Amino acid sequence: MADWIKRFSLTGKAALVTGATKGIGLDICKVLADAGADIAAVGRDEAGLAEVSRAVEALGRKCVTIAADLASAEGPIEAARTALQSFGTIDILVNNAGIALIDTLLEASIDDWDKTMAVNLRAPFLLAKELAPKMIAQRAGKIINISSQAGIVAIDGHAAYSASKGGLNMLTKVMTCEWARHNIQTNAICPTIILTPMGEQVWGDPAKGKPMLDRTPLGRFGKPQEVADLVLYLASHASDLVCGETILIDGGFTAL
Repeated sequence: MADWIKRFSLTGKAALVTGATKGIGLDICKVLADAGADIAAVGRDEAGLAEVSRAVEALGRKCVTIAADLASAEGPIEAARTALQSFGTIDILVNNAGIALIDTLLEASIDDWDKTMAVNLRAPFLLAKELAPKMIAQRAGKIINISSQAGIVAIDGHAAYSASKGGLNMLTKVMTCEWARHNIQTNAICPTIILTPMGEQVWGDPAKGKPMLDRTPLGRFGKPQEVADLVLYLASHASDLVCGETILIDGGFTAL
């Protein structure tokens, strides 16, 4: 095996991926499995979990599916403990699950605000808190938080979403401050609009999507596999010096 392939190989590793049943999460599971990782796939949709399992097993890897409600405090904790029982340790945590409840500041509801914070910010904290002790004990681990360009720049109607993703970016840095000394690399990926079902729902209307495209030098939105490929890099030994970063993958949106 060529040396560069070894640096990107995840053979012998186990990864927990939330929001695994569709969009970016599904592609992350397939890309990591293709690189050699076994997968603990967390989601709410039983049919989607079955699809993930088939895709991962077709690549010759083990897949454990975990149904969990990440909007609750118990859901992330139970998901992490189930994954640990299945694999003994989780080497890679990908906090991908997220919701976008879009409304103006004046119209946003308390319930939508609280649910957004629970899924987008509290769940990554609780999952990492459960999984980090094993990573610390083995002196190795990767935590990858899927954030957003909306956590870096303001976008109309995204108050709760932007606040949650901005918080996730800072949580990433605090995880680095506390856990990098144990050889745990924590990073956040901040994508532009990715054409997942959620992305299509929010931005599929040309009247809404075109202004965003006009502000994007590359002139297009992203694809789920483009995010998944960056996750692979951050999950592999090739990125062992990359730590505490919020990495934009935005087609140049924030360059203007």
